[in-house]
Amino acid sequence: MADAEIPRELRDAVRRLEGLVGTAVSDVTDSHARWELYRAALASDDARPGLLSAVVAEPDDALASAVVGEALQLVPRADRETWVQALAPSVRAFSERRARELGTLEDLRSGAEVPTPGPELVGGWSDWLQLRIVAEAPNASVLRILAESGRTKRIRRAAAGALG
Repeated sequence: MADAEIPRELRDAVRRLEGLVGTAVSDVTDSHARWELYRAALASDDARPGLLSAVVAEPDDALASAVVGEALQLVPRADRETWVQALAPSVRAFSERRARELGTLEDLRSGAEVPTPGPELVGGWSDWLQLRIVAEAPNASVLRILAESGRTKRIRRAAAGALG
């Protein structure tokens, strides 16, 4: 991508991020260099608002989606929709699902009242969510369902092991 093709909004957002994280991008046209800057910004609570501006201006949809996927695990639940909406509609599906799944995981982790899911609901959960629940949210009723109906043998074994 030639420098002339870089949107001014992205150039400006990258420059602001560089100042916030203390890292310079050698070539703003290089998506790998921008990814490194974005990773540094993800690690900084102060830089994340500037990172959101960069995501909105980012012409590389795959890169923007990767940044949002990482950010969703770091930002408060109430802010996740803003990050998802920063993406082009054509690449939102993964992030929308991940945001929902993070909410489910947080609910189970906190012990909040969650309706006991049946195999049909658990079957719609990604492998990522099923494995994270086994590792981080040992809700016995959910573990029993995962031990019987988890998507993979690995998930079923892990859930059975977590039950004891």
